[in-house]
Amino acid sequence: MPEAPDLQVILEFLEPRLTGRVVTGAREVKPLVLRNLTGKPFGDDIAGRTVEKIRRHGKLLFFDLSDDRLLLINPMLTGGLRYTDPSEKILATTHVIIDFEGDRQLRYFDQKKMGMVYYLRPEQVNDTPRVDEQGPDVLDEPMSLEDFRTALRPFRGEIKGILTRGRLVSGVGNAYADEILHAAMIFPYKKRTRLTDEEVERLHEATYDVPRSALKVLRNEIGDAIHKKVRSFLAVHRKGGQSCPRCGYTISAITANKRETNFCRKCQPGILVNN
Repeated sequence: MPEAPDLQVILEFLEPRLTGRVVTGAREVKPLVLRNLTGKPFGDDIAGRTVEKIRRHGKLLFFDLSDDRLLLINPMLTGGLRYTDPSEKILATTHVIIDFEGDRQLRYFDQKKMGMVYYLRPEQVNDTPRVDEQGPDVLDEPMSLEDFRTALRPFRGEIKGILTRGRLVSGVGNAYADEILHAAMIFPYKKRTRLTDEEVERLHEATYDVPRSALKVLRNEIGDAIHKKVRSFLAVHRKGGQSCPRCGYTISAITANKRETNFCRKCQPGILVNN
């Protein structure tokens, strides 16, 4: 799942290349991913419009287009973008292609068709799922510890689920939730109501430090390969069976609801029931 650090690198790559560029055409290669809410043919309506601004909030990318149009991309679990030459082979996972002046293409791909690309008028944006449910962006100026405590207080579930839902902070998904909780030394399945004051303090620090540190790494490693998801540098995510970089204990991997959680039982002690 592309998360805030991944999408921020994509934004920084695309912004100087596409801002001010004119769309010359577009097409839906496969159905189900594109949601066209304008009532007009997608390819015909988007042609001739200029990319005025590209912005991001959490795990959502927004392309502000001229003359009252917006392209909103929510990659979800397996979606991503390629910026390429039209001559490059179109992969089977490609769903939407947008042509730009200068003979360049932006392609949205999605292996499992879980993501969504919305083409709409700006006033329709809050009618799309998840947009109005997002908290402050995790890469923005951090909340104070006291504000963080206050924002966290209404939640009562497991702390990993609270992080990934996006209402506390926006932009954290499965991978960075694992990393944040490892850095904060908190058991992923611990209930918010059982967190100590010290744990909340560590959680506050890690929630902002981990994505920012990751962003620095991704800027160096991704380059122009914005379609790649770089995760090898992470401490515990997808490292089940390997050694914890903090204590050397074996990292655990537990799968629930089709989502794998990785953590160190020594650094992040807890039990799965009545924690």
